[in-house]
Amino acid sequence: MIKAAIFDLDGVLIDSEPLWKEAEKKIFKTVGISLTTDMCRQTTGLDCIDTVKHWYNYKPWKGKKQEKLIAEIYSEVINLIRLKGKLRKDVDRVLNIFMEKRIDAAVASSSPLEIIKTVLHTFKLDKNFSVIHSSELEKSGKPNPAVYISTAKLLGTEPETCLAFEDSFYGALSAKSARMKVVAILEKEDYNNTKFDFVDLKIKSFEEFNEELLNNINNPI
Repeated sequence: MIKAAIFDLDGVLIDSEPLWKEAEKKIFKTVGISLTTDMCRQTTGLDCIDTVKHWYNYKPWKGKKQEKLIAEIYSEVINLIRLKGKLRKDVDRVLNIFMEKRIDAAVASSSPLEIIKTVLHTFKLDKNFSVIHSSELEKSGKPNPAVYISTAKLLGTEPETCLAFEDSFYGALSAKSARMKVVAILEKEDYNNTKFDFVDLKIKSFEEFNEELLNNINNPI
């Protein structure tokens, strides 16, 4: 029985993946790395620390420390969220499904707490979540399951009773490794990709999610 719903932030609650890509392209250019959109997709689902490590290993730079680059990316993303950020369609309706069923909701994200709080405050979602947690507080980010295991603990429930919403392979793998049920919200280029076959449900948007699908997850045939 599902007792808690846990939502990733970027690409799930807010359509922020394009904003992260925009910020990464701008900031990495300052150290001589010109990222394409396809290159940015390689690190979707990883936290910013691991993303910066990934590109440093690809093409090491001099002069600017990785910590400064990370801080600049965070600052640019916060600015872009305030300027251009948009909630994913039907977020409010899906959150209401869980609220009406008295199922606790939480956020478990690779983004730092500052960005999570910025999004929830900007779109007035603070009241919808009893717990918010970031992988920046864990020793390892997604796909390591630590952020999801800790979020379940903060919710006072077992991971097996949680339903996670993710949009990336690394995120979905993180939640499934924590032994949670997983709903993957996938773009058309990923929807038929067999690498997501381990999730419990694939949808193209929140518009497809309803109480019937929740009941099916709770009571699989």
